[in-house]
Amino acid sequence: MRRKRAPTGEQVESREVSLEAVDTTGTGPSMPEADDHALLALVARDEVEAFDRLYRRYYKRVFGFVARITQRIDVADEVVNDTMLTVWRKAGEFAGRSRPSTWIFGIAYRKALKAAKSVVEADEVDLEAIPDHRQAASFEAILLRDQLARALGQLPPEQRAVVELTYLHGYKYTEIAAIADCPVGTIKTRMHNARKKLRLLLVGPAAEEQGDG
Repeated sequence: MRRKRAPTGEQVESREVSLEAVDTTGTGPSMPEADDHALLALVARDEVEAFDRLYRRYYKRVFGFVARITQRIDVADEVVNDTMLTVWRKAGEFAGRSRPSTWIFGIAYRKALKAAKSVVEADEVDLEAIPDHRQAASFEAILLRDQLARALGQLPPEQRAVVELTYLHGYKYTEIAAIADCPVGTIKTRMHNARKKLRLLLVGPAAEEQGDG
């Protein structure tokens, strides 16, 4: 099988961006993906322009997702580039049984988990700085969002990914199961455990005991 040569130079440049520049919610799975099917078909035929369009279309979403899992900006940038190079090389293997975004996020998910586990001492990352572009109506809403971001940072990567994919990207459990390559029941368990831990982190042990009672 002929190995595709990766684009070089400006064709696949390393996008140096700050967390403040990352938009993780503006284009969820509701975004029209018919064009993505067409772009992947062109990428499978080594069309570099189509690959560049696909890269620009997914970079911010995938970067925000990976940044929260790895909690390292430098690592996230490497993972995104590695993910998209895999898309370039394996576009012809996309069978169309899922959304293109589900397939791409699946690649990013596996690479992000592997990267997160290889990081011994993660840098402090201001996860609150990744904007969700939903206007806060009050100071209390802003405070709650920041508290939630800190709490999410304390979840295991697998649980953090489920919360991220559900609430920030709008994926269903069945789609997340496809991304994570595991049973739907496992995804539900991770979400249950994540919610329980978030409740404990946000409202404290007393409220958790009352909720269980």
